[in-house]
Amino acid sequence: MELYYSFSVLIVISAVFAYINARFLKLPASIGVMVIALLVSLGLLATDNIFPHTFDRITTLLHSIDLTEILMGAMLNFLLFAGAIHIHLEDLKEQRIPVMVFSTISVVISTFVIGLLMYEILPWLGLGIPLIQCLVFGALISPTDPIAVLGILKQAGVPKSLETKIAGESLFNDGMAVVVFIIMLALARGEEVNTSFAGISTLLAKEALGGILLGVVLGFIGSHANNKVDGYNVHVLITLAIVMGGHLMAEAMHMSGPLAMVAAGLMIGNYGKNLGNITETEQDYLDKFWELIDEILNALLFLIIGFELLLIPDLRQYFWIGMISIVVVLFARFVSIYIPVKIIPFRKKFGKQSIIILVWGGLRGGVSIALALSIDNDLNKNLLLAITYFVVLFSIIVQGLTVGKLTGKIDNVEDAVI
Repeated sequence: MELYYSFSVLIVISAVFAYINARFLKLPASIGVMVIALLVSLGLLATDNIFPHTFDRITTLLHSIDLTEILMGAMLNFLLFAGAIHIHLEDLKEQRIPVMVFSTISVVISTFVIGLLMYEILPWLGLGIPLIQCLVFGALISPTDPIAVLGILKQAGVPKSLETKIAGESLFNDGMAVVVFIIMLALARGEEVNTSFAGISTLLAKEALGGILLGVVLGFIGSHANNKVDGYNVHVLITLAIVMGGHLMAEAMHMSGPLAMVAAGLMIGNYGKNLGNITETEQDYLDKFWELIDEILNALLFLIIGFELLLIPDLRQYFWIGMISIVVVLFARFVSIYIPVKIIPFRKKFGKQSIIILVWGGLRGGVSIALALSIDNDLNKNLLLAITYFVVLFSIIVQGLTVGKLTGKIDNVEDAVI
């Protein structure tokens, strides 16, 4: 009953905020909901002494929500499947090398650039922490967030090839990012970790490759099951079973659930459509269902992100390091894109304009906050969570609202040679 109560309250608030945004602010739906939640949070903080009961009720509700478990264990799987089912595999194949490089090598480069820079900068502000904890922050903030990216790029007007690179990278970089984060967090806790090349490769292969293989198998089975029956309601139930049952299977086999959902979504959305027995009407109903799931869960997630401000103690004391962290993360994003572009002989040369869009379009979101919330309290959790929050807010609000305008001001985004 308590879960139903919490979910009901969040849905009602999301609906109210979505209406206010659509009626007055007219921002992209997810960003609008988050901005209103953020403004309400600031208002509650400012009037805590006047309306203490309202503040206490909302903070109690937020404390009852395990964002790490809800996002990483449930919402992310639905959102990744919903995003992947609408991506054309031919577009992704065309951009497969950049996507593979940016979702693996770039994540590692970014992790170490951020970690080393934060280790050098923090002591100047009287906040010196061990290098390994700085690397934990680097690992959790480096992956671009598929939820933020997929939701915002739809309305940003980014050229198709660049959209595929950014969206593809965000869908696949979770496997690498989670492995790097797990290793860094274990080292920060003082646990023994096999950091040899063989040990890391084994862990990555089991998490990432195992998850992708599981997703392909589930997508193959689901596609053929859909092909043998009529009725969009059955098709919807089959895809729901793939997401929910696939997540349980991935957890049981210690594989990457998010990557399994990406692979399954790509299979259902591409291979499944080509089998031929599903009518256009049934396919349209299936697409609309997952679009609706995507919109509802995005609204809920961005609402929670906006309200998370209430759970970070003394956020104001981290303001300057938060601002510096934004610059550090953007610089690391640039380095992690620029180095592979200069070294790896991609089939098509990247222009300076392309790099600008790739850097500015690499949004951070709920995944980073969820990972930050999973850090132990004795590992400077409040500091790392606060600066993560600053980066995420800047990324979603500033970068998310301007990436489309930035693209519009750049002519021939793909053509200018470095």
